[in-house]
Amino acid sequence: MKPRFTLALILIALLCLNTAFAEQVPELEWDAMIPEDYRPDKILSQFGNIDDLADDDPRAQKVLEELQAAWNAAPVVESLDGKRIKLPGFVVPIEGDGEKLSEFLLVPYYGACIHVPPPPANQTVYVKVPEGDAKIRQAFDTVWVTGTLSAKPFNTDLANAGYQIQAEEVEPYE
Repeated sequence: MKPRFTLALILIALLCLNTAFAEQVPELEWDAMIPEDYRPDKILSQFGNIDDLADDDPRAQKVLEELQAAWNAAPVVESLDGKRIKLPGFVVPIEGDGEKLSEFLLVPYYGACIHVPPPPANQTVYVKVPEGDAKIRQAFDTVWVTGTLSAKPFNTDLANAGYQIQAEEVEPYE
């Protein structure tokens, strides 16, 4: 074999190997975004069986207020800051034209932020799409968002987000 041909084959093989072993973006589970010591359920336990409380009971309002305060201030997992991840979730539109979004909230379950109360801050992610071209099929669409996670809060009228993602890719969840 001629040296140039051999060198070309080696370069092609290296390019193929590099592609095969390209950095895999880890999929993040929503539970991994909750610190282990965060326990808002302790608020509920101090009120006994809340199922016995009527909606108009002042204690029910107090439970709701305390839970909302705990959820708004829900701590994040600082070690996730700066990690490149892939996260599935439901879209709650913030900014867009009806076909494409430039900003949205990503939440772990359908209907979050529309029903009261919204999810805890550590279960709400503000997503910024730099090109403003996240094609969303409909409100509350399910998507995968790939990007760099930031453990910095972001507040909207809909909810407080404990995390932010600068999206590299938004794709349908199939």
